[in-house]
Amino acid sequence: METKTSQMMFQKARKLIPGGVNSPVRACRSVGCDPLFIKRAAGASLIDVDGNEFLDFVGSWGPMIMGHAHPAIFEAICRAAGDGTSFGAPTPAEIDLASLVVEAVPSVEKVRFVNSGTEATMSAVRLARGYTGRKTVVKFDGCYHGHADSFLVKAGSGVITLGIPGSPGVPDDIVRNTVSIPYNDTDILEKTLRDASLEIACVIVEPVAGNMGCVPPVADFLPRLRALTHELGIVLIFDEVITGFRLSYGGAQGLFGIYPDLTCLGKIIGGGLPVGAYGGKAEIMDCIAPDGPVYQAGTLSGNPLAMAAGVAALKLLQRQDFYNELEAKSAWLAGRLQDIAARVGLPVQINRAGSLLTSFFTAEPVSDFASAMKSDTDLYARHYRQMLSRGMYLAPSQFEVAFISAAHTIDDLERMSKMTEWSFKKLLES
Repeated sequence: METKTSQMMFQKARKLIPGGVNSPVRACRSVGCDPLFIKRAAGASLIDVDGNEFLDFVGSWGPMIMGHAHPAIFEAICRAAGDGTSFGAPTPAEIDLASLVVEAVPSVEKVRFVNSGTEATMSAVRLARGYTGRKTVVKFDGCYHGHADSFLVKAGSGVITLGIPGSPGVPDDIVRNTVSIPYNDTDILEKTLRDASLEIACVIVEPVAGNMGCVPPVADFLPRLRALTHELGIVLIFDEVITGFRLSYGGAQGLFGIYPDLTCLGKIIGGGLPVGAYGGKAEIMDCIAPDGPVYQAGTLSGNPLAMAAGVAALKLLQRQDFYNELEAKSAWLAGRLQDIAARVGLPVQINRAGSLLTSFFTAEPVSDFASAMKSDTDLYARHYRQMLSRGMYLAPSQFEVAFISAAHTIDDLERMSKMTEWSFKKLLES
């Protein structure tokens, strides 16, 4: 595979951009290679600047549930751009997208649009603190909620990929007001939430963890979390930046029937453009300025291009049987990969929730951060490089998920499974 142009661009980028990338995992350091620079994409395929074509299982880290450059979304963006790209004023498209979100997500009565998932989660936590008058945030080990200070304590995603223990620059006072506990452990959950001395304002959780790899909740985890937070007057925040409109049209909460007080969204609701949102009970949301005292603002919030793309994307997801078809394809691939691992004798666990899946290179089941960290990251790195050489574009980290899109065909998934079998066998040979 020729990568001369990507290599040249990366060297130039490193002189201008920290690490040569604008988000750390993209540097591909944990998988032992340099990043490829992408020129264009369509459907389930990416083409890099050297002309190499790849079957894409990253999907821009989740937004591309319809595949790349979907005609309806592209046309919506072009129409909106023809009227102007930003006004710093209300637009009709904001109402259109807000109506779709409120109608779809069971717990959301009002919604505020922002520009990223990080902005959504940090704003939701500030709102929870303002609403309750309390200070402490409880999160879960290995869950990632963006790069705001309080979320980098025992965080997932790029933080564990790069082996960074939290982050320099986060004040001790922030760390003292953040408590991180094991995901899927209801005993520690109850003990922590019942500790009145902590003055807990909110609990924020990925209802399906997607940033230590895909880790679904055990059966009683979310129900117990909801019951405890309700009993104790603690605001429950679901970070559905990944799972929102991914696991079902109503997100993870619609699928599981567990409804939080606040929900954070992003990725899919922007149709591939930068976007975030947080919403929930009107009583809580009415505390946000200008109606209430909790301040949050943004020059590009509700950007007309992102709103138009989001409206087009959500309307596409309303097609009958869309999620049933996506579930069937994803279940087929996950089952096939687990069968391959068992047949060739490689210790791999395939975790899946809807169209999210992760191949953990470990012999033990993965149900939390501690078990995820037992994965053989060197083995994953070799698998990543081997798959890339055969045209399979995977996440450059053991601790991320693969995304299946509507654009992936059964032939694509069959090709993926064949290349996986080749790679697994090659790993055993060396």
